[in-house]
Amino acid sequence: MQITDVLLASGNGAFFYDDQEAIRSGATQDGFIYVAAPRTPGFKSIRIPASSLSIGLVLTDKTVVWGDMMNVQYSGAGGRDPLFDTNQISDLTSRMVAPRLLNVDASRFRDSCTMVFAPAEHLRLPLAVEYGVSQALLRAAAHLQRKTMAEIICAEFDLPLPRCRVPIYCQSGDAREINVDKMILKAVDVLPHGLINSRQKFGTDGLTFMEFVKWVATRTREIGRPGYHPVLHFDVYGWIGQEIGLEPQRIADFICKVADTVPGFTLNIESPADFGSTQSQIENYAQIVSILDDRGSSARIVVDERCNTLEDIRLFAEAKAVHLVQIKTPDVGSIADTARAVLICKANKVGAYVGGSCTETDLSAQASVHISVATQADMMLAKPGMGVDEAFSIVGNEQNRLLAMLNRRRTQNENVG
Repeated sequence: MQITDVLLASGNGAFFYDDQEAIRSGATQDGFIYVAAPRTPGFKSIRIPASSLSIGLVLTDKTVVWGDMMNVQYSGAGGRDPLFDTNQISDLTSRMVAPRLLNVDASRFRDSCTMVFAPAEHLRLPLAVEYGVSQALLRAAAHLQRKTMAEIICAEFDLPLPRCRVPIYCQSGDAREINVDKMILKAVDVLPHGLINSRQKFGTDGLTFMEFVKWVATRTREIGRPGYHPVLHFDVYGWIGQEIGLEPQRIADFICKVADTVPGFTLNIESPADFGSTQSQIENYAQIVSILDDRGSSARIVVDERCNTLEDIRLFAEAKAVHLVQIKTPDVGSIADTARAVLICKANKVGAYVGGSCTETDLSAQASVHISVATQADMMLAKPGMGVDEAFSIVGNEQNRLLAMLNRRRTQNENVG
């Protein structure tokens, strides 16, 4: 077999793991930290530097290909896996995953994932493990077949070689105004995220949030280049439901009101409310989507919390309970399942947004680009980190390099034909 050894190296994610429950419960910010007791199991403080674990596959030609494991920023919230523990994950990977890797045909990506991620005693591997290992397996298949990772996905999922770029979405973090200016100057396709994750940022009856939305639209017109017209995308972390109430009609009314303040813009509202379970989220989001569609609103609902796994994504898409699914890559697990998730969304005529987390790494971000481009997702997240410059550079440059290689491959194939 092509894998002769497995290496592990601890590392850093590009941001922090945050205790969402403690923040929602009123923890105050003091500079960059939060002041309050943590509430989610595993957190010793509300904000913890993100850790990661790299896995390297040593191939028979001595090449080493890598993938990175980590969890998302709000680990342990919304039905997600618990806080990432490097020592536990390293031990489990060494005991259970490494022996399996030595026995796969690494040139066959999907088959390798199936063998390595087979449940043991009916228990699925941690999703962070699946995510990192699958990145390494995809790189191994690409190396062994002398192709790009995107071409491996296209071949194994019977997809045509892509021609079009995927729109890129940047997130601002707390440095909202400065980062919005950066996004506008760089002509980012979708912006700005906003990190509306507390009552202070949302405001009484959502007035603070509405003023921010209007400011972003105004700023775009003021300093954007002629013809620049981005999609406005705001993640409100459930605060519409928390402040306005959990009645779908009232939530839809509020969202329409916000959309009316920025005429001419498409408005994405991510995580408007958390209804406590996946099934309840589907039922209530479906009502909100139906109301917005009936009114012909320019607003679109984006799901994040309670839509974590491939099966969750299937349920939301089939129920038409959302306009756009954030496929949160570390939560989905195997990067092969990210590809499947995009295709499920497309089959159900629901938007597919290949997202992820600020806690990721350059390697996981680059692998996500290949999945996004191969499947022609509707948009993808600039990651890792909460800044604009580094993430937009990593994702944008990887996409441009990939499309250049694919165009050359297509030209070569046409000349041969």
